[in-house]
Amino acid sequence: MARPDIARPRIVITGLGGVCALGTDVASIWDAMCAGRSGIGPITTTPLHDLKIACGAEIRQLPDHGIEHKRLVTMDRFSLLAVIAAREAAAQAGLSLDDRAAARAGAVIGSGVCGWETIEDNYRGILLEGRPRANIFSVPRAMTGAPAGQVSMDLGLRGPVFSVTSACSTGNHSIVAAADQIALGRADVMLAGGTEAPLVWGVLKGWEALRVLAKETCRPFSADRDGLVIGEGAGVVVLERLEHALARGATILAEYAGAGLSADATDIVAPTVEGPTAAMANCLADAGLKPEEVDYVNAHGTGTRMNDQIETQAIRRAFGDAADRLSVSSTKSMHGHCLGATAAIEMIACVRAVTDGVVPPTANYRAPDPACDLDVTPNAARRREVRAAISNAFAFGGTNATVAVKAYRP
Repeated sequence: MARPDIARPRIVITGLGGVCALGTDVASIWDAMCAGRSGIGPITTTPLHDLKIACGAEIRQLPDHGIEHKRLVTMDRFSLLAVIAAREAAAQAGLSLDDRAAARAGAVIGSGVCGWETIEDNYRGILLEGRPRANIFSVPRAMTGAPAGQVSMDLGLRGPVFSVTSACSTGNHSIVAAADQIALGRADVMLAGGTEAPLVWGVLKGWEALRVLAKETCRPFSADRDGLVIGEGAGVVVLERLEHALARGATILAEYAGAGLSADATDIVAPTVEGPTAAMANCLADAGLKPEEVDYVNAHGTGTRMNDQIETQAIRRAFGDAADRLSVSSTKSMHGHCLGATAAIEMIACVRAVTDGVVPPTANYRAPDPACDLDVTPNAARRREVRAAISNAFAFGGTNATVAVKAYRP
């Protein structure tokens, strides 16, 4: 619920950065989203064995990042993706940090679990190749806090720096935690988001065992949907106290409006209607938004039978009669489910929807499902004013996080 007794500073978004199967920068990611172009396909960049399903949303080629070898060997792929996204976000925000400013700038970069690539490499090396020991940097590469630390070192951030992990809601929880640092007066600028590099054999076998992976592609809300597709990537936003952004002449993209958090408290994997409903209702209250003032919902929309049906019910409960005028879409249909990074990538879609007046589509949609009866923006982007947008993230463990952004008004 909102806390009307606590005065909160206005927080704005001044930079975006991203890398995923749709592109290696925000411009290419957004162009692909608006075109309804899917980045899902056969996995080619990692050795696979005995996998029944081998499709994913992979980054085929990373951009030239210029990081020297002696530092690269200390980084798992999920840290590298985070640094690439954070650099882009910081560059767009025009951040220039002297010693004093650096002490008031931080980062919350989360991951759903850890550095999967490092763990997989160690198992392969020791058990299959006969190496006598693990990589000397195994622990600092694989730890969940590594991406936040690597981002802080790369950009010289000396304020609050830490990681958040809450499975598939990590990206949104990271954004909320970063906004809280600003609201509590601990920082003026925070980079926030998530990163994940899960396209390795052991992880894919684990998801295969859950029997939730799609055979060919992700079709959220479509009657013939058959599961999710795992993707990799990173998304980062720059959050900033409004007065600080204005003082340095930053371009303001959108305003962070508020957030809603909740827990299902029922099952480690099965979702409920009540938890997501509470997250959205709490978000609207925290942001001071009426249901009819929200124009776009970036849905969690995994493409599983149960998730999409339950999320539809939750949106209807949270928005009431206003649900029928909402534009809803799941961009996971294009960039896949990037786990701890996915909500941060989806925040890029929300901010650009606000700034550009375009709602990205739900791609790969083929047939309506009566149980998913919202306007899910099938297959083609739509032009409309987006005064405010919310992003849903509902995770294993029953942890739910919804974040709202709105058009900036002086």
